[in-house]
Amino acid sequence: MSDGTAPERRTQATEPAERAASSASATSPASATDHGIDHDNAYAGLLVNDAHWAFGTDFEDPLAGVDTTVPDGVEPSVLAAYCLMLGDDALVASERISEWCSRAPDLEEDIALANIALDLLGQARLLLARAAAADTSVVPALPGDSPVPDEDRLAFFRDEQRFRNVRLAELPNGDFAETVTRILLLSTWRLALFERLTGSRDAVLAAVAAKGVKELTYHRDFAGRWFLTLAQGTDESRRRVTAALTDLMPYWPELFETHDVEAAAAASGTGVDPAQAAGEADAVLDQVLAVSGVDRPEYAPRAGVRGRTGRDGMHTEALGRMLAETQSVARAHPRGRW
Repeated sequence: MSDGTAPERRTQATEPAERAASSASATSPASATDHGIDHDNAYAGLLVNDAHWAFGTDFEDPLAGVDTTVPDGVEPSVLAAYCLMLGDDALVASERISEWCSRAPDLEEDIALANIALDLLGQARLLLARAAAADTSVVPALPGDSPVPDEDRLAFFRDEQRFRNVRLAELPNGDFAETVTRILLLSTWRLALFERLTGSRDAVLAAVAAKGVKELTYHRDFAGRWFLTLAQGTDESRRRVTAALTDLMPYWPELFETHDVEAAAAASGTGVDPAQAAGEADAVLDQVLAVSGVDRPEYAPRAGVRGRTGRDGMHTEALGRMLAETQSVARAHPRGRW
């Protein structure tokens, strides 16, 4: 099933990004043919003796065949921590957006939001797998016979204090206007980061970023078009989208605060200092607001707790509630296998 946007998404990338994205295909699992799966026999896969985690959907290593050697001069713990930050942003935002499945205003937008959530989930999987490959100490320990892969251990078996996502990603969903505005803010920021991350010294991060640039360009354009539509629609739609902007903008400055891990990753040539992307992101946001006829609201940055925010593991209550629901089955059955 398609939402009719796939052709647009393919054509939005520039030729350099297309070439870079082709190299990113190395991060995708090998084809079923390569692994000898018999597509003519629907039960062939069930006869394999290898144990699989019962709650997974793809049992191939997402980084199979990729050189995951940490670049010279790069501290593995810093690279892993940086990948966790970017991966957690995508994972938590994906979960929030996926909550719109079957609840969007119409079928096309329902599918579009599901596609955005899946794009982010794919980014999260690769980034969490990269974190685990760089430094195995970040992976939660489970019973020795547990078949849960590393990226799923990171997603389902960490407490909220160990998540490093920005707080904007975890806020509970409001109405459709709020979701559109949040996607606009997150994708504008993340796209500016990923465009710079394509030059990372870490080959895995560079490949993930190259692929992500195409996806995030679509996410930003989708949200930008809807923001404009709502802002120039009815009085009620304009009220809702301006209210959403007012509520969410206090979380905007946090996106560009440089954490020590981000500074170290940038200094090593593997990561990006988010402060360096602030000017570009602000310019894009101002352009969307100007076209929509919406003024940037006055706001005070959302304070952290003793200076600690999402990157430090200090979150809103919403993240704990979300994780309690999403992690409950996995935690109840850490040995679940088929």
